[in-house]
Amino acid sequence: MAWNAQDYAENAGFVPALGNAALLLLAPQPDEDILDLGCGDGVLTEKIAAAGANVLGVDSDDAMLAAARSRGLSVLRMDGQRLGFGEQFDAVFSNAALHWMRDQQAVAAGVLNALKPGGRYVGECGGFMNIAAIRTAIRAVLLAHGYAPDSGGGQYYQTAEAFAALSSAAGFTHIEARIIPRPTPLATGIRGWLKTFRAGFLDEAGVPEAARASVITEIEALLQPALCDSAGNWTADYVRLRWQMRKES
Repeated sequence: MAWNAQDYAENAGFVPALGNAALLLLAPQPDEDILDLGCGDGVLTEKIAAAGANVLGVDSDDAMLAAARSRGLSVLRMDGQRLGFGEQFDAVFSNAALHWMRDQQAVAAGVLNALKPGGRYVGECGGFMNIAAIRTAIRAVLLAHGYAPDSGGGQYYQTAEAFAALSSAAGFTHIEARIIPRPTPLATGIRGWLKTFRAGFLDEAGVPEAARASVITEIEALLQPALCDSAGNWTADYVRLRWQMRKES
């Protein structure tokens, strides 16, 4: 899925803002070498750098990497499922990115290889039951109109238990993983959220441009009783998976 950096900044500013809890867990130190996996537009990468760490961001989206470079950050275009580092980093950090990567075993192996012995892996992403109502509404509307809701491959929202087991099998130790419900206010409503996070999926599902507005209106109407309060404020049903673990010394 291709991202629009401007749309992301306007409609998804809550993503890096609410990633501060994971950043506190990382606790970057001066002169540490840290990899930001799925750095996006670099908002949190910049904070890691501000702590005095030597941080490298990697992402697979050119528009987001351009936005990160505009902050003066060091970033590379790289698929998180094909990391090519060998024991270079004291820590690997990731926020709101891992659920976009289907080959979780490859991600875990790449992160383990990237870490120095004793290095830590800290992060947060969408967890099991994340945006369940939103995903159900999108699927229902697309199916009702004969579109293909699974064409984009979707995201991978794991339970804490499954993620811990996969990480252990990859070779990590001292694993702590937990699921955290986090209802998230949407300042630009569900329409802004859909524009940023699901426009590409509507393309892949085969929704023509001429039908896009009516499909979004139907999704909005289906979700309004569950996610919009009487004052018109929208809240997404976010659930996060937060973790910390280490590579054996």
